[in-house]
Amino acid sequence: MAVRQRSGPPVPADVTDLESALTRIAHLMARAKQHHSIAAEAEVPVDRAAVPILRLLADSGPLRTSELAVRLAVEAPHITRQVHRLEELDYLERVADPGDRRAHRVQLTRAGLDAADRIRTVSQRRVQHALAHWSPQDREQLAILFHRMVDDFLANAPDVGLPAVAAGHVGSGSRPAPPKGTA
Repeated sequence: MAVRQRSGPPVPADVTDLESALTRIAHLMARAKQHHSIAAEAEVPVDRAAVPILRLLADSGPLRTSELAVRLAVEAPHITRQVHRLEELDYLERVADPGDRRAHRVQLTRAGLDAADRIRTVSQRRVQHALAHWSPQDREQLAILFHRMVDDFLANAPDVGLPAVAAGHVGSGSRPAPPKGTA
């Protein structure tokens, strides 16, 4: 059964259900309370906005701040502020860009890599706990479908600022390599 929208053609009920579930997931994942709980358990005193930077650098290695902004689809000043905060915590350091001596990249320090790993571990444990009653096959299928969905969202995004590299892989339905430090 299709659901009538205010304008345009009817939207199939399954699409409406998916959009509703995604909205609920986004809300749960973005709550400040959720971030503070994970940060406290991981013993990593960073702002919510710093976590994607830590995780991206842990997965990708050194990047220019402009590239961080593009990959995370945020404005450059946002990245600059977070980079300064992460440097103050000794989680990031600036290194020369081998491709351009005038430029620099930021990379995780040992402490930053450890912080990213602790955040990832806490997050993974929470997902594991929430889906403990799911079979391994169901969890694997969900991961495959989520990656496929993200790839398709990126491929069809009207915002040119959302490159496929933000997903960590390219190709609808492809299965990405596990992040560093996981198996």
